[in-house]
Order: sequence, then structure tokens, then C-alpha cells
Amino acid sequence: MSLDSVTQSVDEAVSGFFEPIAKWLGEVVFYTVPVAGTDLPLIVAWLVVAGLVFTGWFGLVQLRKFRLAIDVVRGKYDEKGSTGEVNHFQALTAAVSGTVGLGNIAGVAVAVSIGGPGATFWMILCGLLGMATKFVEVTLGVKYREVHPDGTVSGGPMHYLPKGLSERFGKNGKILGKVLAVLASFLILFFGLFGGNLFQVNQSYAQLVSVTGGEDGALGSSAGALFFGILIAALVGVVLLGGIRSIANVTSRLVPAMAGIYIVACLIVILVNITAVPDAVTSIVEGAFNPEGVAGGVLGALIIGFKRAAFSNEAGLGSAPIAHSAVKTKHPASEGLVALLEPFIDTVVVCTMTALTIVIANPASWGEARAGEDIGGVTITSDAFETVLPWFPYILTVAVLLFAVSTVLTWGYYGLKSWTYLFGRSRASEVTYKVVYTVFAVAGSLLTLQTLIDMADAFLFTLAVINIIGLYLLAPVVKRELGTFLEFVRARNAGRDTGDGDDDQEPVKTTA
Repeated sequence: MSLDSVTQSVDEAVSGFFEPIAKWLGEVVFYTVPVAGTDLPLIVAWLVVAGLVFTGWFGLVQLRKFRLAIDVVRGKYDEKGSTGEVNHFQALTAAVSGTVGLGNIAGVAVAVSIGGPGATFWMILCGLLGMATKFVEVTLGVKYREVHPDGTVSGGPMHYLPKGLSERFGKNGKILGKVLAVLASFLILFFGLFGGNLFQVNQSYAQLVSVTGGEDGALGSSAGALFFGILIAALVGVVLLGGIRSIANVTSRLVPAMAGIYIVACLIVILVNITAVPDAVTSIVEGAFNPEGVAGGVLGALIIGFKRAAFSNEAGLGSAPIAHSAVKTKHPASEGLVALLEPFIDTVVVCTMTALTIVIANPASWGEARAGEDIGGVTITSDAFETVLPWFPYILTVAVLLFAVSTVLTWGYYGLKSWTYLFGRSRASEVTYKVVYTVFAVAGSLLTLQTLIDMADAFLFTLAVINIIGLYLLAPVVKRELGTFLEFVRARNAGRDTGDGDDDQEPVKTTA
């Protein structure tokens, strides 16, 4: 029996067993209500409302403290002797690598095809709101992180939910927090294996095959798929063995590289079509408030934009605090401010650049997609670049591979922290997880397992319900932590002793 027939049989068997479960779960988690001629997913509304609440609660912290966040990333307020494993810049790039990915390339193209150019406007707005949510959850992640005897750090909703709720509400809070922590760990682990690993490898392999001759090319065979899967698994396994320090060292180089390649390509297309920029911006703004051919009109464009942004930057889902918790700092709110840059980079910058490039280039495939044709998002984005850069599909393949590898690495770390919370931190436990995770990377190039990936998406957004309830209950803690850090900043800027005993030390500088 050939490898192709084996993998096809596995795909069909898995889909046949899990498809009813995935369908039911998707209907529950992504339940929609009809609003003004279109369907509003309640989970998206849940995430957006959280962004609105925290934006008001913390007084537009994402705008007022944006410059301070940049200064923290640069190392201006670093303190020697701080507990943690990585610096602020490395923590940011590790977390960004888990969100910036194929969704920024393919998902945005789908958004502007369904919602029109106006979806871009609402996508940006949702990204700005998500910055406040990210600030809250990451501050809590650092506040309640667990520092192990060997110096490594564990954080995330599985830690701040039980500790924070116990601290605020006593015994009842502790019981509730423990239940929520176990659920959060399981949900993150499941998504990490299927959405953060298998799906990323599968899609990057598909893009690589498309530019190397398709199924008749060098990598189109089952042997080529197996070779690619083993190569990615080996790379991921080696880096994962080094822990967050190793992952941060890789992502701190990969993230700027992949973002740089992608943004430069966008700028080239925009500059070549510079005369079309005013009309494109006008169509985005007008389309946001007066869209044509979009189901539900303004609300339809808004929902599509919000949905894409919420799915892209993961603000409120509780995943990013796991990476940010490893930062070297004595002030939890300092990393919360760094984290608010994450949705800005992912959604406001990268997603917007993709949308603007498509709108300006106006490839034929985009028009066909808006007319109802079933065309993949990657194809639309690739076609947009190809109008100016005929060779760009090869560069896009490199970008997709970088996006995929960095995402697989980051979700490998997220999954590890969830696994060890559920099954313990013994060496045998950690090795078992890393073997399982690398095997899933190999499977990613051979299998699609789309049904399990759909389940993973539903699980990840179930986590948002659990996590945001905790964020509301613990927001007063974040308010106090922000006040403490701002007082430290004022003292440092005034040259006063902050009481930490090391203010005379030169801050550790970090260059992007």
C-alpha cells in the first residue's frame, strides 16, 4: 500500500469519526445571531466588547502609553537581577511569532473579498481595541507566574486564574480558578498540536509545492512530503529542546526578518502604484460606512473586519501571556505595556499592509472572489504582488515558511507549558511532549485532518470565554500594577532611587 493511500485512509477515518463533534462544537462556539441582514458571531462580539471595556477602564492605555511601551522594549527601564529568562524584545517577538502567520496573508484577502475594502477599517479598529485586552492579560500573566528552582518560568491563564481568583475571592475563587485552569490548559494544548503545529506545516508545504512544479514537481510526491515534514520536525525539535531562551533567540531573528520581507514587498507594490493610494484609502473609508455588495451593509463589513482581527491577533485568548511571562522584569505592568504592541504589529501594521496591497493592485482574482468565486486567500495575495513582482510567489513562499516555523515554535512552547501543568514537570513528561509535538510536525505535511483543525479553532475560542471572565474579575489587580510601574518610571526619569537597589546600573539595551 502506498504512502498516499495510507494518509488518505487516515484522513477519511479521522474526519468520519470527529466530523459530527467538530460540527456541533463549531455551531456552539461560533454561534451567530442575525443582525441587520447579516450574521454576528457572538464570540467575536465577546472579544470586541472586552476590548471596549478595558480601553475605557484603563483610559486609552494603548494610545497614552504607546511611547512608554516602545521605551520598555528598547530596555530603557530594565533592571539587573530581575527574575525571568528573556528580555522584553525577545518576549515580544516570541509572542508575535505565534500570531503573525498565514492569517495575515490569506485571512485578510478573504476579509476584503467578503467585506469589501471597508473591512480593513474595522479590522484596524478591532486591532486597536485588542491592544487593551492584551495589556490586561499579559500583566496578569507576569504577576502570577511561577518561577521554578532551575530559573525557568511558567505563566499563562493556567496560573493567573487559580492564583488571582484565590487571592481575590478566597476558597471559592480557588476552586473556580483551578477548574478554569485545567480547562484552559487542555484547550491550549489541543490547539497547539493541531492549529499551531499540524495546520501550519500543512499550509506551508502546500505553498512550497505550488511554486516547485505542483504535484509533478520535486516535492509533489509523498516522499517529498515526508522529507519536508521530517526537516521541519527536526528543526522544531532541536529548538524546542532549548526552551524559551532558544525559541526567543530564533524568533527574535525570524520575526523581524519575515516581517521585513513582507512589508518591503507591500511597500514596493504600493510605491509602484503610488497614484492609486488616495483612491484606495478613500475606498477603505467609504467602504467602511457605505459598502456596496456586502451582506448586511455597514454592519456586515464591520463584522468581517472585526472577525479577521480577532482571529488574527488572539487578544483575550490567553495564549500570549505564556510567552510574555518569561520576561526579565520586577514590574508585571511593564510587560503588559510591551504586549499591547503585539496587536498593533499583527493587525494594524501587517494585516493593513496586506489589505492595502490587494486594494491598490486590484488583481483579477480579487474581483472574481468578490463576485462569489471560490478562490484561496493566498492566491489573491500572491496575485496582488505578482502585478508588480512576477517572481514574488517564491518570496511569498519564503515568508510563509518563516511564518509557519515561528508559529510552530511558539505554539510548541505554549503547549509544553499546558502539558506540564496537566502532567507534571518531570523530564520524562517533557520529553514525551516534545516527541509527540515533533511527530505532529511530520504528520502536518502528510495529513490535512481538517476536522481536527476546525475543532482546534473552536477550542481556542472557547478559551476566550474562560479567560476574559477572569480578566474582568482581576482587572483591579492590573490597575494597581500599572500604578506601581508608572511610579517607578517617574522615579527613574527623575533620577531618584526607586528602592530596587540597582537603579544606578546601566539598562540592558535591546536592538530590533
